[in-house]
Amino acid sequence: MTTAFNIVVCGSLVPDPLQTLEPIQGPMGPALKNEMMLPSVLDPWAGHSLFEAANLAKQNPGSKVTLISLGPKAKLQQLMMIIAQKVPFELVCLDGSASGFMDSREVAVALAGAIEKIPGLDKTKLLVFGGCSSASRDAGTTMQMIAEQLGISDVFLSADELKVQPDGSFRILERIEGGQYQVSTCAGAPAVIGWATGNLPEPPNNPQVGMTNMRTIMPALQKAQPAALKTGAIKFASVELPKQQRQTRIVKDTPVEEIAKEIVTWIKG
Repeated sequence: MTTAFNIVVCGSLVPDPLQTLEPIQGPMGPALKNEMMLPSVLDPWAGHSLFEAANLAKQNPGSKVTLISLGPKAKLQQLMMIIAQKVPFELVCLDGSASGFMDSREVAVALAGAIEKIPGLDKTKLLVFGGCSSASRDAGTTMQMIAEQLGISDVFLSADELKVQPDGSFRILERIEGGQYQVSTCAGAPAVIGWATGNLPEPPNNPQVGMTNMRTIMPALQKAQPAALKTGAIKFASVELPKQQRQTRIVKDTPVEEIAKEIVTWIKG
């Protein structure tokens, strides 16, 4: 038995990890230096959840994948030119800051509100995917808050695998400590799943998929609604790069135990 799902993926852009990020105190609060000029990529964890969503939709005919992105509209347009070639999806765009200094609760409220406004959404078939963490909003709490806003009680975090059973239930593998997995069973939709890395590689570029996606992506970007994010929820006293420390001393004929003890003492000090 196959079930058609409404799969909503929450994911946005983050600065390219190869770039040097320098925090500054801007007029509206903490920000990154030259943030609008930095090259951007799809958040890695969100990317895994998008690929898993597309694979699940392919296995269950009639399913639909919707990507909800909160970020500056101009930069999202640049990003979608690349992501659109990976897998089929429809885009819902919220025009707002993608800064890692935003309050995750405000982000969750905005994303949940956008999900509820998706035309023809059937909550009995709703699966909300997203990253278990983020390369910018690394609070690790956004997906749980989205679930609370939507009234969904089945939440699974750090998932690496989801299999639909013959009776329509889900078998989910969640990462736990020690390199082991917790095996969970869910009766079915609705559910919220925060993905780790999953099991799928990044799909190759497909220009035909890209052209099909862009027919709906461009109108979605033009209709992007401003996200009403409150910047006063969190106060930052200061932002700065971590200080680098390097203390080198060359010694000879020192037992390994003594070296280890000295390193521990230095760390504690």
